[in-house]
Formats: sequence, structure tokens, C-alpha cells
Amino acid sequence: MSKSITQDMAYRQSLMKYAEKCGVSRASRKYNKSRSYIYFWQARWDGSVESLACQSRRPHSHPSQHTEAELKLIRDMRRRNPDLGLVDLWHRLKQRGYTRRPESLFRVMRKLGMFPQGKKKKTYMPKPYQQMTYPGQRVQVDVKIVPRRCITDPELHLFQYTAIDEFSRLRFLAAYPEQSTYSSADFLKRLVKWYARRGIRVECVQTDNGFEFTNRFSNSKRDIQTLFEQTAAELGIRHKLIRPYTPRHNGKVECSHREDQKRFYSNHSFFSLADFEKQLSRHNRRSNNLPMRPLRWLSPFDFLVQFL
Repeated sequence: MSKSITQDMAYRQSLMKYAEKCGVSRASRKYNKSRSYIYFWQARWDGSVESLACQSRRPHSHPSQHTEAELKLIRDMRRRNPDLGLVDLWHRLKQRGYTRRPESLFRVMRKLGMFPQGKKKKTYMPKPYQQMTYPGQRVQVDVKIVPRRCITDPELHLFQYTAIDEFSRLRFLAAYPEQSTYSSADFLKRLVKWYARRGIRVECVQTDNGFEFTNRFSNSKRDIQTLFEQTAAELGIRHKLIRPYTPRHNGKVECSHREDQKRFYSNHSFFSLADFEKQLSRHNRRSNNLPMRPLRWLSPFDFLVQFL
């Protein structure tokens, strides 16, 4: 029985005390409960609130339950064949007169504890997140594919390149017609200049393992640097790759893409690359002036100004 006292148990305790003091009839009228309900709980009540808990209604037995002979047959067969699979075990039992279904055999064996206990998985303990202490210490970069329904020209493809400073959450967005290492390298040059005009020197960029950033998972070009990596080296910027298939390690830019989907792409259409660039620029200014909870309800621009 659970040791917690529920609201129903406290309610019944109050009803029992009132019925004991003023009688069952008055308690029935006051609490709007039938007298048979009160008599039922009075028979159970021993003065403690635990006695007023609802008891399990699960039956102790049922007409078609396994007989002792069947249980003995199962135990003996399992003891002689400890590594036999469920279906093979059921087949051998059936040859010895067992008439139940495999599902029934499974339930009985589980109840008897005949299945080996699986190894308990180690609790995942994420590494503590390294908080950035100044702007430009690390900038997350990623690419978002513009939804097809937002583009009026069926032959046009659009991509949003996003950079977000982990410390100030200041974002820089750019529009491109292709997702390639050339576009990534061009975006890196542009973001460095864009942040520099706002007093931020980019020291590190963090990306996923896409081919537009690295050849890490390429079978043929693994040892060849991409144009993005070459550009980062020329600019003196450290390129950090996240763990493969772990987008949460680039969580800030991934979260910003979800917000872009809700606030921008859900209600905008684009007729050309130039039109997309114009609308994206306005959206970038608007998002950088939007208050954010991690910044104590300051916008990224205001937070950066306050820090500098």
C-alpha cells in the first residue's frame, strides 16, 4: 500500500469523524454521500487514515489460470533448458501436453521471474557546458534549407546561413542559392567583417560535420581541407567540429532556426534570391532587437552594448 495520503483519503477521514460525532444520517446529508457508502468505509476504518485507502481490485485467481501441474512442467522444462528461446520452449511444452498460447506462457514466465534481468544502462551524464565569457569566443554556424512552399519559383533553391555568438546571442544571417563549401567560405568572410564592425573579434567557429564545412566523413577526400577550413585557417580562426549526429551540441543555432520557422518562414514568400536577401536582412535586424530570457530580457544588441 502506498504511504502517501491522497485527497480522497483525507476526505473520507473527515466524513468518518463527522459520522462518528453527528451520526450517519446527518453525515450523509452534509457530505452528499449515501449511507451505504458511509457504512462501507466505517467497516474498514480503524482510526487511521491509511485504512481509508482504496484497495486493489485485481482478482487473486481466475478460472482459466495455470494449474500446478502446468507450472511444474514449465519450471522443469526451463530448468533443463535455461537458454532456450520462448517459442522453442513453448513448442517442446506443447509436445508434452501443454495447451496454452505462447502469450500466456510469456506472462507466466515473466511472473515467475524466469527471464534474465537486462543489464541496467548507465545514466547519461552530460558534460558540463562551457559558458562563454566574452563576445566572439565561439560562434556557432549552421545552414537552414528554406522550405519549398516559401519559394514561388519551382526551379529556385534558397539556403539561410546562420552565425550566432554564444555569449551575446547576436546573429548574422545571409542568403545563398546553394549549400556548398564555397558558400560556407564566403559566409565565413562576411560574418567576420560583420562582427568586426560591431567590435567583436571572432576566435572560433563551431559547425556540424556537413560536407559544406569539412571532409571528415568523406571516403575519398578525408585528408583534403575544404575551402571553408582553408579560409578559417587564413583568417586565424579555430574551427571546432561537434560530435557526429549530435545537433544539441550546436543547440543555440538549432534553436534559432526553430524560431525562424515560426516567426519568419511560416508567413513569408520569396520570388528571387534578391527578394529573399532583402526580407532576411530585415528579419535579422528584428531578431537582434528582440528581448531574450537568457540575456535577462535584453536584446542581443542591448546586451552587447551593455557589456562593451
